[in-house]
Amino acid sequence: MLIERLLARDQGMRFSVSCTTRQPREGEEDGVDYHFISRDRFEADLRAGRFFEHAEFSGNLYGTHFQELEEAALQRRDLLLDIEVQGARQLQEKCIDAVYIFVVPPSFKGLERRLRNRNTENEAAIERRLKQAVHDMAEIGRYQYIIINDELEEAFTQLQSIVIAERIRWHRMESKLGPALDSFRKQNTNV
Repeated sequence: MLIERLLARDQGMRFSVSCTTRQPREGEEDGVDYHFISRDRFEADLRAGRFFEHAEFSGNLYGTHFQELEEAALQRRDLLLDIEVQGARQLQEKCIDAVYIFVVPPSFKGLERRLRNRNTENEAAIERRLKQAVHDMAEIGRYQYIIINDELEEAFTQLQSIVIAERIRWHRMESKLGPALDSFRKQNTNV
């Protein structure tokens, strides 16, 4: 819900459609929600170095194809990845300049309630997800920002604020500042 709202309001953002080996859930569309591919194809792409990051979660493989980064660069848009902790750790270990945001459920019970209310997975899958969530929380210190997704409007405001603030950081604005800085430099020589 947070991602959909951000994408609807921010034309400078592109969503990275991940690849996965899991089966589509009801209502999911190939190429929109995920690229649903076979395990053999995923593993072949992984061996060929076609993934920016990848992870195994709940018995399925997930990954971000380099093609997603290339398309975002061509469109001159920021790329939003919705990835597992394993994938984020890989990017951090490669020193990828990115903004790392950990979206936290309000509580363990709150997460369990959300998973059960979705009615998209069987009991074994829910239990695996809950167990993984406990392990994922141990990684929270690796992230620059934390959003507690308790109240949707507040969580969205926080997410949007992070995006705005990160876009105007010095190292991201430097190339855009050239003409303004040059105009001041010229004044310095004229004074």
